[in-house]
Amino acid sequence: MGASRSAGARLLGFLADANTRGMREALREFNLDSMAGRPVSEVFIALADHICPGAGTVDEGIAREAYIETIIDLANEGLADLTAFTLEQMDTVFELYATHAIEARICNDIGTKVVTMPLDAQAAHRVEKQLRDFIRGGVSDALARSREHSPNLSHDRIQSFVDSVYESTFAILQSLGEAEADQ
Repeated sequence: MGASRSAGARLLGFLADANTRGMREALREFNLDSMAGRPVSEVFIALADHICPGAGTVDEGIAREAYIETIIDLANEGLADLTAFTLEQMDTVFELYATHAIEARICNDIGTKVVTMPLDAQAAHRVEKQLRDFIRGGVSDALARSREHSPNLSHDRIQSFVDSVYESTFAILQSLGEAEADQ
């Protein structure tokens, strides 16, 4: 998940910058300061090539798909206005992105037969929804644990923070999956 982790670090770096210096100043870094005050979906679409450059490999495609899915979900999460960007909003955006990236990786593994799904379409849809909820919970737990150790993120700490969240999430998912299999 190298591309997803890198994109996650760039996204989190932008979000941390927006939280610290304000949205206009964070956008100025990408010559997009004219986007300040625009709807969140427009801002994030304008940032897409900066956050998820390229889409030539499967991993880069997964990162970009997760980013686009995150943009779609922002309105459902009530994040339509980022003018007064909070730490909670930052965590929600990153949580959505990481959830989608991990889910897309697992779906790719299903497609390459590394992971199998039920043949019944309704059962597969239920599994997909449960998986998304399960992943989001794992990401949320990992994010909360990582925040306990590093409440404020400098640009130097962002990549290790993202790596920690991904590793913790996969560890949580693995242990919960093993517990479910034992029942």
